Amino acid sequence: MKIIRFLDDNNNVCTGCDYHGDSATLIAPDFFAKHEVLEQKATVKELLPPFNPVAILCIGLNYRMHAEETGMPIPENPVLFMKNPAAVTGPFGKIELPLSCLDPLQVDYEVELGVVIGKDAKNVSKEKALNHVYGYTCVNDVSARRWQKHGGGGQWVRGKSFDTFCPMGPELVTADEIEDTCNLELESRLNGRIMQQGSTSDMIFSVADLISRLSISTTLLTGTLILTGTPSGVGFARTPPVYLKPGDILESSIKGIGTMINPVVAENSY
Repeated sequence: MKIIRFLDDNNNVCTGCDYHGDSATLIAPDFFAKHEVLEQKATVKELLPPFNPVAILCIGLNYRMHAEETGMPIPENPVLFMKNPAAVTGPFGKIELPLSCLDPLQVDYEVELGVVIGKDAKNVSKEKALNHVYGYTCVNDVSARRWQKHGGGGQWVRGKSFDTFCPMGPELVTADEIEDTCNLELESRLNGRIMQQGSTSDMIFSVADLISRLSISTTLLTGTLILTGTPSGVGFARTPPVYLKPGDILESSIKGIGTMINPVVAENSY
């Protein structure tokens, strides 16, 4: 099943499936609790993020070629950080560049496979880890590099957590529709130019391995979103560097899940 959240003609927040561009079949809003498809259809006015994560766990340097382009060694253990759930925005929502990130430009793009936990997981084995996955979605881990490296006191979270820095969608594809999480194609385009083009086959830690490792003595709550890392081609590793600027259009896609299209704007002054 491919699940969306959207606004209908009356601006009600709805959850649906069988999306065909202008309408969808409604499903029970708490799809983690019950997988109930209703008989009604509704008009889709605007696509929203497919769900609201309770937590966002992120993995850095999880693609071999990306680690190589940054000059960093291949990690022996997953590099874990977090994003503020308030950073989530829709698959066609605007990415707002903070005023503190405009001079100099520093905001980067990172297309990633998002894993949605559908059943609490703690101390799960690698062999049973995928039993806790509800589904998968496309995410972009938008990153303010100066804040990530220098302005966050040595921690990455600040530079990853500005509002709108986590576009997600367009759909949440349930786990039964993804046969092999180790062979998914990812791509990002900036103003039509391919910037990232990779496969999850380049991952250092697989989805199952990540869930098992992250759940060691730690409960991964239902509704947790795990960002699994980004392939090579990010902006800061290029010569010269390429950063997002107002007026840009960022496209992020995963084959079998869909494509997000996010316009880039400057944050309004307050």
